[in-house]
Amino acid sequence: MQFEKSDRLKKLPPYLFVEIDKAKKKARDEGCDIIDLGIGDPDMPTPAFVIKALSKAVKDPSTHRYSLDQGMPEFRYAAAKWLKKRFGVDFNPEGEIYPLIGSKEGIAHIPLAFINPGEAVLVPDPCYPPYRSGTIFAGGEIIYMPLSEKNKFLPDLKAINHHLLHKARMIFINYPNNPTAAICDKKFLRDVVNFAKRHNLIVCSDAAYSEITFDGYTAPSIFEAEGAKDVAIEFHSLSKTFNMTGWRIGFACGNASIIEGLANIKSNIDSGIFSAIQRAGITALDNYDKHIKSVIKIYEERRDILVQGLNAMGLYVENPKATFYVWVKVPPRYTSATFAKALLERCDIVATPGNGFGEHGEGYIRMAATVDKKRIKEAVDRIKKRLA
Repeated sequence: MQFEKSDRLKKLPPYLFVEIDKAKKKARDEGCDIIDLGIGDPDMPTPAFVIKALSKAVKDPSTHRYSLDQGMPEFRYAAAKWLKKRFGVDFNPEGEIYPLIGSKEGIAHIPLAFINPGEAVLVPDPCYPPYRSGTIFAGGEIIYMPLSEKNKFLPDLKAINHHLLHKARMIFINYPNNPTAAICDKKFLRDVVNFAKRHNLIVCSDAAYSEITFDGYTAPSIFEAEGAKDVAIEFHSLSKTFNMTGWRIGFACGNASIIEGLANIKSNIDSGIFSAIQRAGITALDNYDKHIKSVIKIYEERRDILVQGLNAMGLYVENPKATFYVWVKVPPRYTSATFAKALLERCDIVATPGNGFGEHGEGYIRMAATVDKKRIKEAVDRIKKRLA
């Protein structure tokens, strides 16, 4: 039997990475040696000290029961300690920090807490897809904020249609940025906070890539901007920083009222993170300093090989200062989709077409440096020999 899907599901475009996985599987089934530069899933293992902490915790029967809605107090305190050390900002673990089953689910759920049908959310374009889907699930409307190279892939807040702003209740920002790898400074964050206060908006800052930075750049938090706690929530993830994508653990921090709204949604939907994983997360946060430098060094080396190789063959690529993504302009004779298709069919390379992240991603592809440097060199050689 076939059943009619809900209208909200019909409004969603096909989820980008599901479609990429289908194409990748088909190519592999045909015997192709695929180099996967598509989805941003770190190829390096979770640190041994984190695995050891999980192994110990999972043997403790007390971790086998439901975790509290707010998660383990020890995890929230560890997150607060890390935030203070990293950004110099104080958070109350009892009301300003909330654990997440990965930052993605928190981002997707936050519109349900504050957006009514007909109200609007300001979403960057291109963007991480859950900003769109979470808004659609909440019955909200999307006001897109184009990201362009001309404006360093920052939204032009002054260019937003002021006739629509009366409907807006929330704005998403994401720096370091996925997919463009763009960065921002504290001035931009101050501008966002002031803009949000003028228009009574909740700022949702996605900081999943805040720790993958290069060339001396250090990514700021929205909470380093004065007054941010009045209007903002920030989403942090252990996935990219500690190679823990499959573990599904992150946290939100910020304004207590916003945190409470998200907590109310989540308490009706899930039962929290496995306590043993939270204990492992505590170990990860407490040992941040002894891990992150080696990760950055590996990604920086991969970035240099990929960027230099692509630029040498005439593909324009700006050297990113953060994330493990490279945002590549497609050659004039291609669209985003046709270039990604050519890379797959002629080079056995998976890359993500920019238009999958939104209309203003057209003309680009995203490559993720999540394979070792030998495979990145091979990918560059394949493109040079088969496409250039």
